[in-house]
Amino acid sequence: MTRRVDPDALGALLSAGEPPEEACAPRHAERADFRIARDGTWLYHGSPIGRKALVGLFASVLMRDAAGDYWLVTPVEKVRVEVDDAPFLAVEMRVSGRGEDQLLSFRTNVDEEVAAGPEHPIRMRPRPESGELAPYLALRDRLDALIARAVYYDMVELGVEREIGARRSLGVWSGGAFFALGALEG
Repeated sequence: MTRRVDPDALGALLSAGEPPEEACAPRHAERADFRIARDGTWLYHGSPIGRKALVGLFASVLMRDAAGDYWLVTPVEKVRVEVDDAPFLAVEMRVSGRGEDQLLSFRTNVDEEVAAGPEHPIRMRPRPESGELAPYLALRDRLDALIARAVYYDMVELGVEREIGARRSLGVWSGGAFFALGALEG
């Protein structure tokens, strides 16, 4: 049975305190009609949630379990969220430094700032709908951001060649780590 969750009531509850820790054990595991579309739009019962502050609040309590399912978790409720691809989209990149000292900092569609590095790697993996390789940035708690196409092209412009095993790859440096974006021919 699906229980309808009022996003404003949930927002009021969440704004009263800090987001719960993963150890939080909510009393209910409910299913509501929340979905995050491929373009990063949050939907409730098929309608976009237009209040950016509310989306940011929901994003702050979004978690992914070991099975790969997404949940909004509060101290009193656990609500399943359908995610078409990645729950977030990296929409902007700032570059500081050069070469191996370069740092790439990303801003997501919910204004979370994350610097790529060993704790927040960039990985190329197949997109769910097409199977084509796309870049993802690890954020937190098994949550990723799909790196927007325009931002990816900016990364490719910063790319350098490097031997990885017996293959030459194009990739970028950030936070002291090299992230391969793809193998080079020849």
